[in-house]
Amino acid sequence: MSLSKPAMKRKVGDEHRQFQEKWETEYFFVEHRGIPTCLICTDKLAVHKEYNIRRHYSTRHAEEYAKYQGDEREDRVAKLKTCLLRQPDFFKKASKESDAAVEASYVVSEMIAEAGKPFKDGEFIKQCMLQAASIVCLEKKGQFSNISLSANTVAERISDLSDNIYDQLREKARHFHSYSVALDESTDVTDTAQLAIYVRGVGDNFEVMEDLLTMIPMHGQTTGQEIFHQLCDAIVDAGLLWKSFAGITTDGAPSMTGRRNGLVALVQRKLEEEGVEEAIALHCIVHQQALCSKCLKFDNVMSDVVKCINYIRSRGLKHRQFRTFLEEIESAYEDVLYFTEVRWLSRGDVLKRFFELRAEVRAFMDKDGMAVPVLSDPKWLMDLAFLVDITQELNVLNKKLQGQGQLVSVAYDSVRAFSTKLVLWKAQLSQTNLCHFPACKALMDSGTPFSGEKYADTILKLQEEFDHRFADFKTHRATFQIFADPFSFDVEDAPPCGSVGAN
Repeated sequence: MSLSKPAMKRKVGDEHRQFQEKWETEYFFVEHRGIPTCLICTDKLAVHKEYNIRRHYSTRHAEEYAKYQGDEREDRVAKLKTCLLRQPDFFKKASKESDAAVEASYVVSEMIAEAGKPFKDGEFIKQCMLQAASIVCLEKKGQFSNISLSANTVAERISDLSDNIYDQLREKARHFHSYSVALDESTDVTDTAQLAIYVRGVGDNFEVMEDLLTMIPMHGQTTGQEIFHQLCDAIVDAGLLWKSFAGITTDGAPSMTGRRNGLVALVQRKLEEEGVEEAIALHCIVHQQALCSKCLKFDNVMSDVVKCINYIRSRGLKHRQFRTFLEEIESAYEDVLYFTEVRWLSRGDVLKRFFELRAEVRAFMDKDGMAVPVLSDPKWLMDLAFLVDITQELNVLNKKLQGQGQLVSVAYDSVRAFSTKLVLWKAQLSQTNLCHFPACKALMDSGTPFSGEKYADTILKLQEEFDHRFADFKTHRATFQIFADPFSFDVEDAPPCGSVGAN
């Protein structure tokens, strides 16, 4: 009885498999450093076996690359081959591509965050990039597909960026010679109070840094005590020192400015406990300027303007008819603007547009059987023109006070310059000099009577409002002046050492 030999397991090396050149044009494969490598996706296979290579091509790339035939297919192979062989180290290339994909993911995520777009938009952006790559650079499409932009990934990327920015802020905060904070508390669309805390610090090398320190949702009460606790926690978390605290700016709410239990009073008390000099406390200069404009009591004008605008824009049919009407008469504007009380600059824009379309609005309302008598009243029209001119000037001042990197000395100089203009305008209005009031001048030139004394009194009230609301800035005028122009400052009026803050 004879025994058969046991079956021996085949070894790849014993089969003497070799790479065949025809696989390049048939399956887009080349032999790179002895390993079968796909020219399209750069994947590698373990053995030189046609079945494996054909399966890889048919399952992953055949649908897209079957359209290339003949010379066109050979040209595509040559281009992909050049791209692969151009790199001295294939693995280093793969690593670089991976790093580039991660970097691109962070860049796109940052753009999504800055634009306030939903995180899920990352997938849509990726699809757009893939479509563009398939047209512009087909050989790079695989690299674009490696960029991860799912909603979860975008959220993680944004969180990483936020943590990194905060870490940089903490690092710089350690070297602050002095710093000031600004706080603003407002309610969002979900009726949750959001406390924004900004910080501006100055290092030993006079480098100024300004950034949002934190945003804190306050679900309970928003008393001065609660806000103070949140501010203390934010200062500790950021590694800031109370001994370097130089100034605080608030939005002027009672919880911020209360004499006994307001935020400012509590901060000053904390500084006293820490043995630190009293900090400079100011009300937000932009907010102050906006409140000054509230003294312009022309409610009769605004109410009629808003009524006309709402009649036109709150009804879809009327709105379409009005836009068609403006188009037919070839008006310079296509529509009137909505007024929103919380947007400080909107009143000036709304009034200016309404004034320039007053004739068109009157004609449309008369045609629609909704006559507006005030549009024919010369006194009302002159009030409208004056309000247009003065709100435009207030808007110009407001925009000067906005923007990152504003120094308090420069902002206060803009306010002082505007106050000086008010004195000039008061005198000119009393003399019926309308060189700075173009809307009023246009009406007066058309025969509308003008009463200068009436509007001069309004300018006087506005001037008094500016003097009253900016009294706290006036007390620090010497500090601002020595900071802005130290060489022309009288040394005898110099404040005590250390009283110049980081505002």
